[in-house]
Amino acid sequence: MLSKLRGIIVLIQFSITVGIVIIAMYLFRKHTHKIIKFWMNIQVYLLGIKLEIKGKLDESCDLLLMNHQSILDIVVMEYLHSKDLAWVAKKEISNLFFFGHIIKAPRMISIDRENKAGIIHLLKEVKDRLSKNRPIAMFPEGTRSDGTKIIKFKSGAAMVANKLNLRVQGAVIINTRIILDSKKLTATPGVVKVIFLDPVQADKKTDWFEQLEKNMNEVFEKELN
Repeated sequence: MLSKLRGIIVLIQFSITVGIVIIAMYLFRKHTHKIIKFWMNIQVYLLGIKLEIKGKLDESCDLLLMNHQSILDIVVMEYLHSKDLAWVAKKEISNLFFFGHIIKAPRMISIDRENKAGIIHLLKEVKDRLSKNRPIAMFPEGTRSDGTKIIKFKSGAAMVANKLNLRVQGAVIINTRIILDSKKLTATPGVVKVIFLDPVQADKKTDWFEQLEKNMNEVFEKELN
C-alpha cells in the first residue's frame, strides 16, 4: 500500500518537474545539459536511490549500451555520466503531446522503427551528436523488460556501431524496476547496482555484439542469483 502511494506521488512529481524542465530547456537553450543533470540529481535524492557501482565507466566511449527495465535507467546513467548523453528513443515518445519535448528540447535522437529508412536517419543523427562530443546511449533490447531477464538485442545498435567504427561500453543495471515500476505504479527506495563491462571496439568482421549481449546476460543472471 505504501509503495503504491509513493508511486502515485512520484507520478505527480514527475509530471510537474518534467514540465518545468522542458520549459527551462527552451528558455535556456545553451544550458540544456546542466538543467537535465540538476533534475536527475534531484530525482536520485527524492526517490531514495543508493548506488553500487562495479567496474569503471569509460566516458571516452562513443556508445553506451544498457539493459532497460525502468525510466530510472535513464535517471541513473545521467546521474553517473558527466557528458551530454544523446539518448536514442522511439518516435512514439517524441510524438507525445507536450511531454514529447523532453526528447526534442535537448536534441535527443528519435527514430521510427516502422520506417525502413530509419537506420539511415539514425546514422545521420548519431554522426551529428558525436561531432558535438555527445556520446550515444541506447537500449539494444528496444523496449523495457520485466526486470527478470534481458530481452534479445535488436540489430540497430550493432549496425550503427559497425558503420561508424564506434568504441562501445556495455552496462548492466539491476533493481530499477523494483524501485520504480511505472506499469504497477509503485515506488520503493533501494539500491541500484550498475556493472560496467570492459569497452570493446565495434568491427563488423568480429562477433563483438553477440559477445557483448552474452556477457551482459551472464552478468545480469549472476547478479540476480
